[in-house]
Amino acid sequence: MRMDILDVSPELAARWLTHNTGNRPLSKGTVQQLAAQIQRGEWQLTHQGIAFDEDDVLIDGQHRLAAIVKAGIAVPLTVTRGVPRTAFTVMDTGRKRTGRDTLALVGEANATHLAAALRGLHLYLHVPNSAWSGGSSVTSNDQLLAMLGEHPGVRDALQHGIALNRACRITVTAATIGWYVTAGTRPDIDQTSWREGLVTGALLEAGDPRLTLRNTMLSLATGKTHRRRDDSREHLLYYLKSWNAWVEGRSMKLLRRSPNETMPKISNHAAAPLSAGV
Repeated sequence: MRMDILDVSPELAARWLTHNTGNRPLSKGTVQQLAAQIQRGEWQLTHQGIAFDEDDVLIDGQHRLAAIVKAGIAVPLTVTRGVPRTAFTVMDTGRKRTGRDTLALVGEANATHLAAALRGLHLYLHVPNSAWSGGSSVTSNDQLLAMLGEHPGVRDALQHGIALNRACRITVTAATIGWYVTAGTRPDIDQTSWREGLVTGALLEAGDPRLTLRNTMLSLATGKTHRRRDDSREHLLYYLKSWNAWVEGRSMKLLRRSPNETMPKISNHAAAPLSAGV
């Protein structure tokens, strides 16, 4: 085998793709993700590149080449030639490094929850009203690290998110994002009684937004409704609707969303939040 490092242009990538005769079907979502990384300048040279067998047939790297074509930008690639055809069966069988892996490697605690919260925050800030699933919702590891650099307060918000999840089963992701964005947008609001009300539910009267949110989340968690129980986007929508009502001192006896309802904006009304137990 021979290995070289080459700057692969879109034109060269397109020509090499004509040698792609025996690979698995091309995933458009994967190509889009890789192309977006290239366009954002996140591409890095690694040992993973493309490979041709003894007959110059492309046996690895079709998605990388297709992404270069789609991005229209040349990037460096490791190019291996003369790979035995028998090696094809063991290629790409390793586990891809996840966001959790990346955050754990840089020493972050609660890496699994932190990765999910950062991904959710990225979606909330950029596509709050789109589905938070599927190929279009994928967030790269570089994006997660960039989000953490821009929003270091998510680490502290995560502790509140974990506590609220344990208390009323709202997803950690939704509770973390909800706490982070409301605290950041309305630093004038003391959220102590908001948290205490959700955690304990003690002495809250019917119509208190905290009690309504708490009961709704527990109902979803126990399967008393037919809606998805772990949809962080839906949970966040409920969180923000309830928080807005709490800040404005409004009663809210029922919490639901319409099919086309958009993510609520954080209330800028003068603070009149209900106190704990009131």
